[in-house]
Formats: sequence, structure tokens, C-alpha cells
Amino acid sequence: MQRSRSEIDMCSGKLLPSIMLFALPLMASSILQLLFNAADIIVVGRFAGENALAAVGSNTSLINLMTNLFLGLATGTNVIAAQLIGAGKTGRLRMTIHTSIALGILSGLLLTAVGLVFAEQILKLMQTPDEVMGLSALYLRVYFLGMPAMMVYNFGSAVMRAKGDTKRPLYYLSAAGVINVILNLILVIVFDLDVLGVALATVCSQYISAALILRSLMREKGAFKVSLRRLRPNGATVKRILRIGIPAGIQGVVFSLSNVVIQSSINSFGSTVMAGNAAAANLEGFVWVAMNAFTQAALTFTGQNIGAGKYSRINKIMITAEACEITVGLVLGLLIYIFYQPMLGIYSDSPDVIAAGHIRLKYICLTYFLCGFMDCIVGSIRGMGASIIPTVVSLLGACGLRLVWVATIFMIEEFHTLEVLYLSYPVSWGITFLAHLVCYIILRRKFPRHDAVPSPSGAPAMR
Repeated sequence: MQRSRSEIDMCSGKLLPSIMLFALPLMASSILQLLFNAADIIVVGRFAGENALAAVGSNTSLINLMTNLFLGLATGTNVIAAQLIGAGKTGRLRMTIHTSIALGILSGLLLTAVGLVFAEQILKLMQTPDEVMGLSALYLRVYFLGMPAMMVYNFGSAVMRAKGDTKRPLYYLSAAGVINVILNLILVIVFDLDVLGVALATVCSQYISAALILRSLMREKGAFKVSLRRLRPNGATVKRILRIGIPAGIQGVVFSLSNVVIQSSINSFGSTVMAGNAAAANLEGFVWVAMNAFTQAALTFTGQNIGAGKYSRINKIMITAEACEITVGLVLGLLIYIFYQPMLGIYSDSPDVIAAGHIRLKYICLTYFLCGFMDCIVGSIRGMGASIIPTVVSLLGACGLRLVWVATIFMIEEFHTLEVLYLSYPVSWGITFLAHLVCYIILRRKFPRHDAVPSPSGAPAMR
């Protein structure tokens, strides 16, 4: 399969330079994507008031809950496409790409319908205060009009990521991000649309990024070229994507569910704490997406090397990606905590909001590297083709423990504090990582230690 200049050779050569070339553009892309929401929060916090900030920020965990199941399908696309690239199976790769884009469109339309119909009912279940209910529901409904575009972009970028191209998605998000910020300022400051303005700006930017990535795929050559006439789900391909994607999506949903439960507990402390929590969580999001670039590297590199029969590189990929992810998490988490006042001040000039955000940063941001530690090993496990195992472990570990913590320890009167609530995160990350490590060791033993050699047909054969 011919390799373009934008792609990375994942199956030979030194791993650290290749992983960095893959991860750094992906990291920048993810940060830009997060800036869509950050721009919303900053603009409303500075120009629309505390209630508007609380309304936008309190929707984050809910939006993640509703979208993570379908974004998990993009993970399935990434793994399968990477393995097919490594194995050189162009026919199945072409079918996988077209099926994936079709799934993105269909899942986006479904999410839009759910968001429009059930916005207020879901927000009530989250104990959203009455003073921000109207604004929260308005933001949620408009935001979900952009779900088809978000899904197309994520499935399209998963295809590009599978072949090592993380640069072009960065370019597309850069263009969309600039437009998002400009529209935010115009719609909120000039037209005084507040929450409606930032939601409309985000939706517009999502459709721009989706159009750019779809246009790029339509101009590709060979197996990667997308034809609109071929955009339909193939039954066998859908099953392969679902086998990996649904467990990955369920894991994301369960994590988001636990976060929604915690958000409900945070909401009970009032709008000031909600606003501080939203600002701090947004800052932590930058740490997470920076670390997650190396999780995606572990997943994609492992997938391609499994497909190519390069089994000797599996452990090296995991160790290299883990080292990078932990370093990034430690450095960024410490920097944000040290400079919390000016950083939280970007979102709000209220001393009470900043103080509430500082509490969250102390307990979560400083220990966020543990989350990266856990996520990266999950990426390696999924790259080997296993998806149910990490989902079950995460369900019983991080998420189950977090929910039990809220229902028991947090309910004790002397422990009913924000500090105890936030402490559930690092505790659950550490315990779940150890469980995932055991699963990785067991799964790795199922693969040979030595590389396969090509058979006369070109497929890997065991040595």
C-alpha cells in the first residue's frame, strides 16, 4: 500500500520519534476541539454572567454521556482500519471506511433527535437548579443540532489516524476553531445572544470541520478515497466495528455516567460551586486531551503492528506511550495548579468561583497523570483487538468504585464535602490501572514473542 508524505511508518524504525510525530498533531487537534467548548465558557463567563457560565459548564458531562457511545464506534473504526492497513487488505479497508462514515451520519442524526426531545427531562434528572434550567436546555438543544457534523468529523479523523495522518485534522480544526471564536465574540458581545450565541457558534464550527475532512477523504486515492454513492453500512463490516466500538463506547458512557452522578452532587452545592467546577474541569480537559494523544498512539501503533505480524514491538509501544503520557500529565497538571488564579480568572473574575475551582484542581488536576496511566494501557489492549475486557474492568473499577464512593462515604455527614467528592477520582484511577495491567499481561501472552514472516500470499505467517 503506497504511503503518502503525511503518513507515519508505524511498523519499523525507532518508536519514540514516530509516536511523537503521531501524537503531537493529534494533541494540538484535540486541544483545538476542546477550545470549542472553552471559548463558549470563557465568553459567557466574562460577558454573560455566572448563571450563563453554570448553564454551559453543567452540560459538559451530559453531552459526553450522550456522545461517548457513538464515539466508541470511531474507536472500532480506528482499530480495524489500522489492522487492515498493517495486513495490506485494501478491499476490506475501503468497505470499512465507507461504512464508518455512514455510521457517523446516522448516529449524529439519532443524537440530534434525542437531544431535542429529552433535553429538559435529562437536565431535571441531574438536579439542575431552576435558575439555570432554561439556559441549560436552550444550549443543549442547539448544541445537539451539530451532532451529525461532530460524528462525521470524528469518524473521518479516526480513518486518517489509522494510517498515521494526524496533521490534516489539525489544519481543519484550526480553521474551524478560529471561526468559532470569532462567531462567539460577535454573537455574544455584538448581538447579545448569550448562551444561544455560543451554541450557534459551536454548531457552525462543527459543520465546517466535518465538511473539510469529508472533502479531504473524497480527494484521496486508492482504498482511502470516499465516494458519496458508496456511503452505506455493510452488515459484516458493521459487526466488526460494533464488536470493538460498542464496548469502547459503553466504557465511555459509564465513565460519563459516573461523572453525571458527581455533577449532580456538585449541583447541590449551588451555582457558584457549579461555575468554579466547570472552569476547573475545562482546564483539566486540556491535560486529558494532551495525554489522550498517546493513548491513541498506543492503540493505532499496536493495531498496525498486530496486522503486520510485528509482535515484538507490542510491549515497546506500550512502555514508550505510557512514559510520554505520564510525563505530559505530571508537567501540565502541576503547571495548571501553580498558576490556577490567572487561569481560572480567564473564566470568571469572581473570587468565590475561583476558590471553588481551586479545590477541584488540587484533588484532580495534580493527580491526573493516574488517569493517563490507566487510559494508555487500555489503548494497548484495544489495539490488540480486545474491547470487552477493558470495558468490564472499567465498569467494575473506576466507575463502580466512584459510584459506591458517592453513595456511601460521601453520604456520611462529616465527609459530605467537595474535597471528599473529588478524592473519588484519583482513588478509582489507581485501583483500575492495576486491574488493567493484569489484563494486559494475560492478553499479551496470547500473542507470539517473535515477529511473523510474510507468506507467499503476502499475509503474515508465524515463524
